[in-house]
Amino acid sequence: MKETGSTGKARKPLLLLLVLTMFMSLLAACADGNGDTSTEKRVLRIGTLYGSPQDESYFRQQYTDAFELMNSNIEIEIVSAINYNDQRFQTPDENTKQPDSYEELTKMLTGSNPVDVIVVEYSYLRRMVQDNLLKQLDPLIQQDKFDLSDYVPAVMEGIKSAGDNNIYALTPTFSSSALFYNKKLFTEANIDFPTDGMTWDEVFAKAGMLAKGEGKDRVYGLTFNRYGSDGFWDIQNYTGPLQLKIVDDKGEKMLVNNPQWEKAWTDITELYKKKIMPTMEDIYQERDPEKPYNQFEGDLFLSGRVAMVAMGDTNFINEITLMNENAEKLGMEPIDWDIVTSPQHSEAAGVGGNVYLSSLMGINNKAQNDKDAWEFIKFMNSKEWAKLKSRSSYELTARKEFLKPMNGLTYNVEAFTKLKPVPPQSLEQEKLFRQNSNMYQVQYIAQPYFQEVVKGDKTVKEALEKWETEGNAMLQKIKANPNGPLEPTDGGVIQEVY
Repeated sequence: MKETGSTGKARKPLLLLLVLTMFMSLLAACADGNGDTSTEKRVLRIGTLYGSPQDESYFRQQYTDAFELMNSNIEIEIVSAINYNDQRFQTPDENTKQPDSYEELTKMLTGSNPVDVIVVEYSYLRRMVQDNLLKQLDPLIQQDKFDLSDYVPAVMEGIKSAGDNNIYALTPTFSSSALFYNKKLFTEANIDFPTDGMTWDEVFAKAGMLAKGEGKDRVYGLTFNRYGSDGFWDIQNYTGPLQLKIVDDKGEKMLVNNPQWEKAWTDITELYKKKIMPTMEDIYQERDPEKPYNQFEGDLFLSGRVAMVAMGDTNFINEITLMNENAEKLGMEPIDWDIVTSPQHSEAAGVGGNVYLSSLMGINNKAQNDKDAWEFIKFMNSKEWAKLKSRSSYELTARKEFLKPMNGLTYNVEAFTKLKPVPPQSLEQEKLFRQNSNMYQVQYIAQPYFQEVVKGDKTVKEALEKWETEGNAMLQKIKANPNGPLEPTDGGVIQEVY
């Protein structure tokens, strides 16, 4: 997340101080013979999928400035496969083909002037490995005795699972979620606190026992995230680790009318029908105009009206801290809270928690400067860099040594580290959705059917049958028109999804 205005300006001196502190510690390592003392001028090209000239300074601040400070003989060039600005001011035109992100990424890696390092998201890693675009890092790690023993196991397992149990990229940071719970509500209900490793069914059972009251005094047992959602998107988060398919790999047949999807829909819709989870209307009730504005009043967890948030992120801790420190001024009660691992499915044990590896760094198999590429990746994944990044409010360092509770608090910080990321979708599914942007519409058409189930107008079985029928009809239209506007059965127009 970019910082702008006075906040960003205020933090620049702090960042400089931190970088200089790290610089001095690394100088000591160089003095011991571990640094590059060469004066030869070299270029290191680092590629990203998306970017623009306006974003480059931010990227350099986050990733490359410290390395260039340490290696004055290396000039770093930042290259983006897709420039945001190329589409930013275009008038939408169905005849204009949108760039294929993976094709553009491949061109950047295999063209006449390929990049040396690539920074990618986890969803691309498996396909890049399969297409032999990345250099395997295991031999380099062993050769240099690069210590990864304190890496968060779940992060390392996630990386290896995308590389046939080998390492093709490393990330200095990751993001994750955990289940936040209100201790007071559990104590008042005489219910044991949640624990690490709980299944969704166990969490749902506790949530049902905690829900009580009516109207504005209603206390809910659970919400998926602090902001709430319309429920349909809760299902996407809920089924993610199960990797349930919506369509077959050829994009010819819907796969939603089966017991697995029926259970998922039943689980979530029942939570809403029984008022165990709040709807958007419950969360955003009409506020009292007589009361002064309170930025936290729409957050039912901070208001003491939701016992558990299944997928709270690290930034939520800042919000809780801010509210607790100002509770008296706000006329609110401080929250006594803790966290455990986000719920998991027994069929996909150890997977979930919205673990996100967004800064994976790999070496291009056709790198022109693979030596400096490896030195850069080592630097970015060093203990010194991890110490610097451990001060971030938005990401977690991948090295356990520097994973500490924020703001001087005491809570179960390891809850963020115990679940592995959801494996990337199959190459067939990835290709299907990448080449047919309208395929996402097959998912969206189910949203009103979900709401009809919550309202009691349809059974889950009826809704899934409707989704299957409408989806199969849409698949035929997509086959004829993969990326252009679609004509739905009611005569309206479904616009292209970019």
